[in-house]
Amino acid sequence: MVSWSSIDAAIGAATGRRFSSVRQRAVGGGCINQTHVTESADAQYFVKLNDAAVSEMFVAEAEGLQALADSGAIRVPAPVCWGISGEAAYLVLEYLPLGREHADSAERLGTQLAALHRHTAPRFGWHRDNTIGTTPQLNSPCGDWPEFWRERRLGYQLQLAAQRGCGAALRRKGEHLLEAAADLLRNHAPTASLLHGDLWSGNYATLATGEPVLFDPAVYYGDRETDLAMTELFGGFSPRFYAAYRDHYPLHDGYALRKQLYNLYHVLNHFNLFGGGYAAQAEHMMDQLLSDIR
Repeated sequence: MVSWSSIDAAIGAATGRRFSSVRQRAVGGGCINQTHVTESADAQYFVKLNDAAVSEMFVAEAEGLQALADSGAIRVPAPVCWGISGEAAYLVLEYLPLGREHADSAERLGTQLAALHRHTAPRFGWHRDNTIGTTPQLNSPCGDWPEFWRERRLGYQLQLAAQRGCGAALRRKGEHLLEAAADLLRNHAPTASLLHGDLWSGNYATLATGEPVLFDPAVYYGDRETDLAMTELFGGFSPRFYAAYRDHYPLHDGYALRKQLYNLYHVLNHFNLFGGGYAAQAEHMMDQLLSDIR
């Protein structure tokens, strides 16, 4: 059970303004967390709840949202406070009333994402690990992008897949792909860009003004193409989004091949989270990638 009065007190301490909720209403927010809007007579906040054991997941999310906000490039809900109440971990965020997408929302998102990716770091990774869904995401900094992707992204997901009991064919193809990762990324030297990290259409919305909003990040510094690749994985974004992005930050040759490698990470993660047909999808992607380097 969660103590809403303790969350009220935490909100008051964080904002410097007394908050006394009069009701909480459950809202949709994905399959990982419970989500509510807590309301007082004159204020509202969005609250995520999960087991106390995963409280660090919320700490990392709050830090990621703050990093995106600090870039000044794109709108995200501001983190307010986080902690443990009873048996529950909580994360309180700014409440943003969402509206319909405007005619120029997609272009604005593409332009703003390009601006976000102009924020760079000397090395790939981040100052802490976080999560992709509920899966740990390893972010120990590394100066070599192929090594980072092989060890902290693809290799780790393949290790989890083996522990989950994936088939021998997937394990074998995964081992071959790890050996070939350097060839697939040959002659590609990306800058370490600030990334959303989990950029599918379900993590994008607009305010009533049409202003784009991103949420539920898995932030790190990496190849900007990984963000673009994921936008194409589950349904894709508007062509206007891609045109605006390319106008402000053109992509390099070879993206079409690399996006398969980058999206394999997310497909493997979906297998590790949900099982089912994602293993077959991952194998198909591996077959395509391996055929391109033979």
